[in-house]
Amino acid sequence: LERGTKVSGYRGYYLKNEGTLLVMGVMLYAIQKMVAKGFAPMIPPTLVKGFPLFGSGYFKGLEYDGEVDEIYQVATSDKEVDGSVSKESKFLVGTAEPSLLAYYSGEVLDGATLPLRLAGFSQCYRMYRVHEFMKVEQVVLCPADIDLANQLQEEMIAVSEEMHRELGLPYRKIQICSGDMSAGKYRAFDLEAWMPGMNRYGETGSASNFLDWQSRRLNVKYKTADGEKKHVYMLNNTALPSPRIFISILENYQQADGSVIVPEVLRPFVGKDVIRPKG
Repeated sequence: LERGTKVSGYRGYYLKNEGTLLVMGVMLYAIQKMVAKGFAPMIPPTLVKGFPLFGSGYFKGLEYDGEVDEIYQVATSDKEVDGSVSKESKFLVGTAEPSLLAYYSGEVLDGATLPLRLAGFSQCYRMYRVHEFMKVEQVVLCPADIDLANQLQEEMIAVSEEMHRELGLPYRKIQICSGDMSAGKYRAFDLEAWMPGMNRYGETGSASNFLDWQSRRLNVKYKTADGEKKHVYMLNNTALPSPRIFISILENYQQADGSVIVPEVLRPFVGKDVIRPKG
């Protein structure tokens, strides 16, 4: 942590040795789980234009406002293919969600292909909590059917719950009330894992159903069997994030001698059953 702060600044950190293997194991385990559940794995761009962030609701207003939007803007100008300086601003995403949702922006999809299930692995950059981490994100595009969208949201959350159970982490599921939901959300849930060091639960994921709020901004439609064009419904959910799952594993599995038992599902990635303190 001290060297992370020295090199990166406030809340910078390094992961080393078994810590690296454990976190990368969590990410690979999550990707494998997503594929097994029928999600198409993707590594999306984390450096994006403004429209994916506006379209997904990460700008508070119509354009980026550095006073209120907790998003990193890249100061260095990009160049166009002809060598001229680009006039477009670029930003670092805080989750794979904006990039995944914008993949189909401006398109009309074949309704017969819905729902589309995507899983994105990405580095994430945020101005709160830790500023840089990794996460696997679920995104679903489905027909304009509220009951189906709610069912799919439950299925997405169930996958994250399954992974919490397989990791052996005590957790709880919370439905977010309307007054606590951010703009555009129709229905939202959080998963929280137990953090012994803080003697409380900490958020390890959030699942949101936006109906067509995001798809209208991103202009993503589908054609029904009778030829009608409608906006898709968009849903997202955190499959697994790196920092808080990492903390929860270390604290829930720590033994009296300081060693940490590696959850069984992560042992193929870590290469050992127990992480022991170095002298």
